[in-house]
Amino acid sequence: MPATHALRLSLLAALGGLTLGGCQTDGTDLWNGGGQDQTPLAAATGLSGAYVSLASFSNPQPNIPAQCYIETSGGTQNACVYCHTNGLAEANPPLGNNNAQGDLQVAYSFAPGLSVNHWENTLFPEKLRAMAASLGVNPDAWDMQAYIRQDNWSEAYQARGAALAWNAGNGALRLFPALDPADLPARTDGFVRSNDPQHGYFHDGQGWNTGWRALNFMPYGIFTPMTGSVSGVYIRLPQRFMQRADGSYDLTVYQQNLDLLERAIQNRLAGGDPGHYYGAAADVAVRPGLYPLGTEFAHPLHYVDVAADGSDPVVSRFPGTRAQRVKEIRYMYKWQDFDPARAPAGGAEEEEGPGSVLVNAEQGWIDNGAGWVLAGYIENAAGRLRPQTAEELMQCFGCHSGRGQGGGFKSGVGNTVDSTWAFPRKFAGSLGWQEMNYLGYRHDPAAATSATPGIAGLGDPFNRGKGKGEFRYFLDTVVGASLYGDMPTPIEQYLSARIRAANGYSADWPALDASDPERLLAAQRLRQQLMRELTARGEHLDGSRHIAGALLYPPQEAALAGAARYRQVVATQRYTLGKDVFAATPFTYRYYRPARYAYTHADGRPYAQGEIITDRPVDAGGAGQVPTLIALATEAEGGTFNTDYQPFLAYPSRFEP
Repeated sequence: MPATHALRLSLLAALGGLTLGGCQTDGTDLWNGGGQDQTPLAAATGLSGAYVSLASFSNPQPNIPAQCYIETSGGTQNACVYCHTNGLAEANPPLGNNNAQGDLQVAYSFAPGLSVNHWENTLFPEKLRAMAASLGVNPDAWDMQAYIRQDNWSEAYQARGAALAWNAGNGALRLFPALDPADLPARTDGFVRSNDPQHGYFHDGQGWNTGWRALNFMPYGIFTPMTGSVSGVYIRLPQRFMQRADGSYDLTVYQQNLDLLERAIQNRLAGGDPGHYYGAAADVAVRPGLYPLGTEFAHPLHYVDVAADGSDPVVSRFPGTRAQRVKEIRYMYKWQDFDPARAPAGGAEEEEGPGSVLVNAEQGWIDNGAGWVLAGYIENAAGRLRPQTAEELMQCFGCHSGRGQGGGFKSGVGNTVDSTWAFPRKFAGSLGWQEMNYLGYRHDPAAATSATPGIAGLGDPFNRGKGKGEFRYFLDTVVGASLYGDMPTPIEQYLSARIRAANGYSADWPALDASDPERLLAAQRLRQQLMRELTARGEHLDGSRHIAGALLYPPQEAALAGAARYRQVVATQRYTLGKDVFAATPFTYRYYRPARYAYTHADGRPYAQGEIITDRPVDAGGAGQVPTLIALATEAEGGTFNTDYQPFLAYPSRFEP
């Protein structure tokens, strides 16, 4: 459902025939239990893993994220559209080969056993608190501001080994990205440079260029300051993309290749663009929607520090509320090139099924089945970074799998391009080649701890296909702050103060009355209508025509409280039960359906109004068919159902007027 549907893990069929460095294999040894050294991955990269059955996990499908189980308030809150659409497949099949993704907006189509919501930390935060207490953990004694301002990234980087290598030795941090936080932040052109020649491929006149370049992009409602997690994202291409034809390094050549790749990923290739990359990479074809072999992404996921805007290195060297402490360090390496023409196209959606995955939990990486190795390092109970376990790594598949070859292993995500989210949504030109700063956040030192902590420095960028601001479209379709459809108190207060009949709106912003499901549904529909009135009037923007800070940035008190809730997951190491923890169970996880839309538990027991939804029924054929209610009305009819959404921003950049 909303964030990512299930993956069909029939990995043998998924790989089909693979081409690696001119040598072809039928893939049989990879998924039929062949020795580790016989796998195409081992042959191509030297990485040796083991096959783990999904049946061994406590959650049989950890790739289905918690957001997929929320209710949609009668279809008025459609978070599903940000993953499950046909737009890319219809616009350019190599970008997204499956044009049935939009069907996943219609029903909770989980197979038997998968209709159960296993994300206990998110569903029942009180159970997490009890577990922490049983371990002697007292969150009230934590100094969370001091905690999030500690650096836990540098220690892990120093332990990884070689400074430049993507594959450093055979230790536990073998695939920890070769990006030294001491070299950050990136310079104004986005390139990460170092004073240490061992960290750079060449000296470009400004420093030793590490090859990494920062991306500034428009986030979804997944990792935002209001959700408690913020990202930096960095890309690096192989050395020959930095070189002239004679092998000498050239910053201009590297810039040209990165810009050309941006156009390929964002479906903006024009007739005048070359068919191959520049310089020493002239033998590499430019293909829409595909990264070249050897592409790397580094993704530090930070806690939120609302005082961090890049102006005070004592607080944090990073902008955009990115705290010094990271929750995770994530990494992607493209080891295999899939031919889009051989990927399965179209057809009905595929149900998830049993399978196994190739992982190395001791080194914290997993093969995503679509050409990428994904690595993840997360805090241990003491806050130091450790490799993720196999089940923890499987959560990465929820967003980063994409299409496979030969029959069935493909993600339910219709809005990734070659398994990635950030680069397709990079801001145009130089605005997008800089540190991720969450709409140019600027901290207000005079703000009270209970007030909005700062302002945005950017407006609402137009979505290329919608002809309206991307954030405006998010508010119109989700009517909430995140893909959970939740409405934090600061946003609720902002809307209540502005949306008044006395201010020219059709009604006052209504409270939610849960005493009767019909009244509740009516209130939600009114909220959707009023939210659209707000955005049409441009009142999601401030007086400078930038996105209103109250809609993006939590007060300091709220941010630290959210960090303390997440730290309970760290202290208990219960990541497999959910990383998103709310003060109370989100409204969208409770059953409030009128009789005409009713459904039961999987075992046939009726739900009581207000009961937490833990499971949904499946039909006689074994597929979940409970309607989401999103398809009750299309956008043209005033609803939210839209199967054609595309994640791209307008080029050149345009903003809501």
